[in-house]
Amino acid sequence: MNRPAPIERNVADSPGTQVGEPVIVARNVTVGYKLHRERKMLTALRDISLTINKGEFVVLLGPSGCGKTTFINAISGIVLPWEGSIEVNGAPVTGPGPDRAMVFQDYALMPWRTVEANLRMPFEFQNLGLSKDEVDARIARYLELVDLKGFEKSFPYELSGGMKQRVGIARALATEPTILLADEPFAAIDAMTREAMQSELERIVMATGQTVVFITHSIDEAITLGDRIAVISRRPGRIKEVVDVNLPRPRFDGDVKSRPEYAKIRERIWDLVKAEALSGAHGE
Repeated sequence: MNRPAPIERNVADSPGTQVGEPVIVARNVTVGYKLHRERKMLTALRDISLTINKGEFVVLLGPSGCGKTTFINAISGIVLPWEGSIEVNGAPVTGPGPDRAMVFQDYALMPWRTVEANLRMPFEFQNLGLSKDEVDARIARYLELVDLKGFEKSFPYELSGGMKQRVGIARALATEPTILLADEPFAAIDAMTREAMQSELERIVMATGQTVVFITHSIDEAITLGDRIAVISRRPGRIKEVVDVNLPRPRFDGDVKSRPEYAKIRERIWDLVKAEALSGAHGE
């Protein structure tokens, strides 16, 4: 794959906050849902506190049903906490906003729209004050960044799974949000493509300086992508521990997995998730 030149922008270039300043602050967040059939309330997350700084890549790791998606939805403003608060860029989250964009597991592309038209969707729903020429330039810029230049007029059915996911990433980045939220974006693609996409995402985030919150079930994916890993327990979800990943970048161009530090981090995370992983495997 011939990689395009990176966008000349980094975390220091974005307005509003300085490098290392808090971008997302969750304080004692409890979130749940009303189960209409059972006529009861289900608590998905309880007493979650987490601060994510500008330019960080934070991974949420835990078993199915631990509330990872609920937490990312609360950051996006799709759901609101029962208790506690979430602030983004210093303002309380009261709903979705242009400073946050989501990348989904199932691509979420409109099949009747071309690649270019799919990227145009966020600009149709958000009034960003950009001219048509500026939008066109943004779309071209981010398609080049994800190595899809030349596929502007293609439809989703003509693309591979990895290409579809790159369209989803480009669409999320095109509005230049402060925060990129990713809910298991590589779960639906094969193992080889998944590893390639991990490398691509690392490259893209290094180029754009985005703050990222990323959900995965994979310990290796969490370590190879994350700056920090928040390990969440099941039912209701609580943060067990936040593990620092002090490994050099880029991680996909080196021998990171052969380093003793990698093995040490992996062992620590496995110790944190082992009991719940085994109980889930036994159907408990």
